[in-house]
Amino acid sequence: MSDRMVSRRRSGRRRAKWAAVCAGFALALAMGQQGEAAASAGPTPPPPRNILALPVSLLGGVIHPDAPPAGADDWNCRPTREHPRPVVLLHGTWANAYANWSVLAPWLKQQGYCIFALNYGGAPGDPIKATAHIPVSARQIAVYVDRVLKATGARQVDLVGHSQGGGLTPRWYLRFEGGTDPAHPKRNKVHSLIGLAPSNHGATGSGIGTLTTKLGLNKPVSLLVGEAYEDQLVGSEVNRTLDRDGDTQPGVHYTVIATRYDEVVTPYYHQFLTAGPGAKVDNITLQDICPQDKSEHLSVAADSNALQLVSNALDPAHAQPVRCGLSLPVLGG
Repeated sequence: MSDRMVSRRRSGRRRAKWAAVCAGFALALAMGQQGEAAASAGPTPPPPRNILALPVSLLGGVIHPDAPPAGADDWNCRPTREHPRPVVLLHGTWANAYANWSVLAPWLKQQGYCIFALNYGGAPGDPIKATAHIPVSARQIAVYVDRVLKATGARQVDLVGHSQGGGLTPRWYLRFEGGTDPAHPKRNKVHSLIGLAPSNHGATGSGIGTLTTKLGLNKPVSLLVGEAYEDQLVGSEVNRTLDRDGDTQPGVHYTVIATRYDEVVTPYYHQFLTAGPGAKVDNITLQDICPQDKSEHLSVAADSNALQLVSNALDPAHAQPVRCGLSLPVLGG
């Protein structure tokens, strides 16, 4: 019995030694990385790659349906000369801020931006949001942007959105809910709108939306999944209203980041915008930049390649070449 006790003590001491060594190595590595980052004045590193980025974010959104992602909603943040405009993140349909922006928000915060992430179009406690009628959600965005401007003292914000949050809803806000002043564009509350897989000219859901439209089922389906479903279909009243006077508003810089593998907003080029008077549009197909990128509609918001394009659109004067890497459908990377 005593031999066993001695053996256990020796084994315990060995484990403790290895734990101390590993902890020390990790600490030294972390300190080395921090020292290197502090000493470096080079380009901003790309967001961390994680091929499980999307599933982990979605799980977090279920657990924290009303919480902002890390790095967002610091109401004491003040914009800097380098980043004078707060960034407002707008999640997509059937998602929430935590699920959509757990990768992008902390990375932009690390770069020095004031980051804010709104939950809109859904009930508190429900992880499935952005289901309301698009004009209703647009009014919620209007209230939130006003709050951000007042808290930060900024004159304008930049909007970054995914799917509905990068397309119809912010465009409705810009046109009908006070986001822009066409007669005096310098008074616009929004400087830029950057959309990841935005539903700008309607979605078909790889034919599902087309089928429900032909069968006259859009309203029954919307009763189950939310009015935003019908609002975003090709040919909807919301789409017709928005497109009637052109795609853009004067004084706004629009960036569309689309993936050829989009299975929701189909065909993917329905996402692209045409610049009207006084506006600027950059339409980007992700695979033209990173040919091996396999992100589709959902995972593009957790795709390091696409998020580098977002960073470049926010600060085009300091845009950097995208460091392309592995990104997979449904998973991200």
